[in-house]
Amino acid sequence: MSTETAQDRALLHLARELRTRGYHFITPTPLTHQRVNQRPENALAVDLPGVFGWSRPFQHELLPPLLFSLMDQADLLEPCQTRWRSRVRLSSLDGQLFVHSAFPTDTPDAVFFGPDTYRFASAIRAHLDERSGEVRRVVDIGCGSGAGAILAALARPQAEVLAVDINPQALRLTRINAALAGADNLRAQHSDLLSAVDGEFDLILANPPYLVDPGERAYRHGGGPLGAGLSLAILDAALGRLAPGGTLLLYTGVAMLDNQDPFLAEARQRLDGSACSWTYREVDPDVFGEELLGGAYTRCDRIAAVVLEVTRPVS
Repeated sequence: MSTETAQDRALLHLARELRTRGYHFITPTPLTHQRVNQRPENALAVDLPGVFGWSRPFQHELLPPLLFSLMDQADLLEPCQTRWRSRVRLSSLDGQLFVHSAFPTDTPDAVFFGPDTYRFASAIRAHLDERSGEVRRVVDIGCGSGAGAILAALARPQAEVLAVDINPQALRLTRINAALAGADNLRAQHSDLLSAVDGEFDLILANPPYLVDPGERAYRHGGGPLGAGLSLAILDAALGRLAPGGTLLLYTGVAMLDNQDPFLAEARQRLDGSACSWTYREVDPDVFGEELLGGAYTRCDRIAAVVLEVTRPVS
């Protein structure tokens, strides 16, 4: 961690302590999180997952003194009447822990981690398992918690891996998560898409926000009529930056309208005239169904999770 602070060191120490103690938590959707926490028996945390996973209020005495002290040093203690809440969550993925924002993720600089992250990770694993060519340079656009970049860095330790985002809090947590995972070949830096990084890449990863968010929170708002604006911007930026044989792996969500896929139609216009080969598949046909109740999605059939892979020819 090149720009670490005392708070960063305390947070990293806390995460390592939780890992040593066998901490494990799988993050659900926000709606599931809310429903589970609303059960009367879940009003207070009674264990470490309750504190650091479910974001429940807790009594000071619940935590071992070392953990409470590290939370204090890392400025993670949020007063909650006579109790406390953690300002971060920690989630498990592929044997690693990732620090991200506490629930609910209301702040503009919130750092997302959830079911989309697990599906994104699965797509990365599948791509790297099937890939035969060498991977020298990787970039994760809109890295968030850094999960995608870190998994790639661990799988290809000889590669140079960049994690870029416009959110300083995302970059901070990516650096901490990379140090926690031992991903020494990863570098996090500020960049709007690929504007601040040079050269071509063998693998470009992206799991961008794809919803229309009235508050336009960076981790959630995709822009455009149905949230596809950022996903299309990433596709446009990546097409000119793929090395020969390089691949863009884009995991995103698509609002289906009148049984049609508007994102696929836009992507096809860009790709059919190019020399690139590409594949497109739905990995989950129905996510965030609660969004269909109002706002931009009242006429949509469903929101699907999709993976677009675009590969530049070797020559």
